[in-house]
Amino acid sequence: MTESTPDFIYLASQSPRRRQLLEQLGERLSLLLPDDADAAEALEAVRPGEAPAAYVRRVTGLKLQDALRRLNDRRLPAAPVLCSDTTVALGRQILGKPRDAQDAADMLARLSGQTHRVLTAVAIQSGQRRVDALSDSRVRFAALTPADIAAYIASGEWEGKAGAYAIQGRAAAFVEHISGSYSGIMGLPLFETAALLKQIRA
Repeated sequence: MTESTPDFIYLASQSPRRRQLLEQLGERLSLLLPDDADAAEALEAVRPGEAPAAYVRRVTGLKLQDALRRLNDRRLPAAPVLCSDTTVALGRQILGKPRDAQDAADMLARLSGQTHRVLTAVAIQSGQRRVDALSDSRVRFAALTPADIAAYIASGEWEGKAGAYAIQGRAAAFVEHISGSYSGIMGLPLFETAALLKQIRA
């Protein structure tokens, strides 16, 4: 690392999981959060017919643009800015964050006994240079009973989670098999993220 290279990065995410995962890599972080959480959520709207991979890349790009604007508006010191977004896909159907408990229960019922994809896009920009990557993992759920789903909904763990579950929490008991990146399923693929950070600092 040269003297002119900042020794920290901005994380433009409200996810405590992403913060923990970046800290696991030994990164020093400064949070660059939106002023309006509702406006930030609006960036995640799905376009009709949009494919899951295209969706998650597009949303990550929008989040990055928004974060760079905040960096400029707040006149903060220059440093790399990292954004990420995760979505769950069953076929071409995108399962985002559930609207309410019933929506979450419906999502879990659809995932029961099925293999779904978890896609996480990561984008980092430093100055005019931008790098990005996409992690695409497969997760197979066991068949869930109505009681399994009801107990999980009662835990509240589904709130704010794409696909209505958190693999690092109680929903780990539903998972028969994964193929891909466990940290990517959590919300930030560490292998890809570490490679991007090397690129942006080279």
